[in-house]
Amino acid sequence: MRALSLSLLSSGLLPALILGATAATAQDISLRLPLACEVGKTCFVQHLVDRDPSPATRDYQCGRLTYDGHDGTDLRLPTMAAQKQGVDVLAAADGKVLRTRDGVADVSIAATGKDAVQNIECGNGVVIDHGNGWQTQYCHMAKDSIAVRSGDAVKAGDRLGRVGLSGQTEFPHLHFTVRKDDKAVDPFAFGAAPEACGGGTSLWDASARASLSYQQPYLLNKGFAPGPVTMEAIESGTVETSLPDAASTALVAYIRAVGLRGGDIQTLTLFGPDGKPLAQNKVPALDRDKAQWMSFGGLRRPASGWPPGLYRAVYRVERDGKPVLEQAFGINLKP
Repeated sequence: MRALSLSLLSSGLLPALILGATAATAQDISLRLPLACEVGKTCFVQHLVDRDPSPATRDYQCGRLTYDGHDGTDLRLPTMAAQKQGVDVLAAADGKVLRTRDGVADVSIAATGKDAVQNIECGNGVVIDHGNGWQTQYCHMAKDSIAVRSGDAVKAGDRLGRVGLSGQTEFPHLHFTVRKDDKAVDPFAFGAAPEACGGGTSLWDASARASLSYQQPYLLNKGFAPGPVTMEAIESGTVETSLPDAASTALVAYIRAVGLRGGDIQTLTLFGPDGKPLAQNKVPALDRDKAQWMSFGGLRRPASGWPPGLYRAVYRVERDGKPVLEQAFGINLKP
C-alpha cells in the first residue's frame, strides 16, 4: 500500500533522496520517538526509508519494509478508533518551527483519490529546524490539531499536534522525514552505503533505538469475533467492540499482518479448551509482497454449545521453509 508521495509544506517538491552523507555529522542530532505511543503495542513501524536508488526496494536491513522512493519512517496506529482517541505527535529534538499547515480534512485517499491532495500530499504538518543543517518533518496530522506556529522554539518531546488521516494516506499514521542539508536521510543507518545491510549511524536516542528494533513481519491486529471479519471492521476498530461469548453462534480468530513477502505461507489455527484443533486457515504461498494482509478462521457453535474454557489461536508464518513469526492469543468463554 503506498502511503504518500510527500511534498514540502510549501508547494515545492522534496529534494531527491540522497543516502551517502558523512556519518561524522550524525553527532549533531539525537532523535527521540516522535509519537506518544508504545512501539509494538499502540503504534507500529509500517514503512522505512527506501535505500535502493533503482525501481527495486530495500530498507536498511536489506528487507522490503518500504516502497519505491519512500523517504521517511511511517509510524502507524492500529485502528481509526485509536486515532480518534488521540495520539500526540512530539518534537523529535530541540529546534525552531519553520513551517506549519493545518485545515486539511482527515479523509482517506481511497475515498477521494490522489488528485484531491495534489501539492498537499503531506496533509497537515510541521517542519522543524534543528541547526547544523538538520530538519525534521511531520506529516498526516489531524485537522485543527497543530499546536505550534512558525517561529516557535520547541524542546524534544513538546507536543506538535495529533496523528491524523490528512494528505495522501489510507491509514492513520505519522510520516516522519529527517533531512541533512536539504537531503532526506535514513535515521536508522545514517551514512551507510545504499547497498549496505545494517551499518551507518543510528540517529535515534537510546530509548527510541531500543523500541524501534527491526521486525518483519509482525502482527498489527489480532483477536476474536462472533462471525466473519472484514478489513474495514479491523481498520475502523469496530471488530473490537463485539467479542464472542458463550451464546455466540460462531467463534472466529482473526489477524492482520504487516511486512509479508511473496512466497510466505501463513497458517491460523484455532484450538479448543482441550488443546485439540477446531479449525485451520492455511493461506497458499503469497504471489508477491504484501504491505498488509488479513486472515480469519473459525467455526459455528456446536449443537451442544461451546465448552467453557480457554480457546487459543496460533498464527504462524513460514518463509523459505523456516518459521519467521509465530504468535498465540486466546479468549476465555465462560458458561
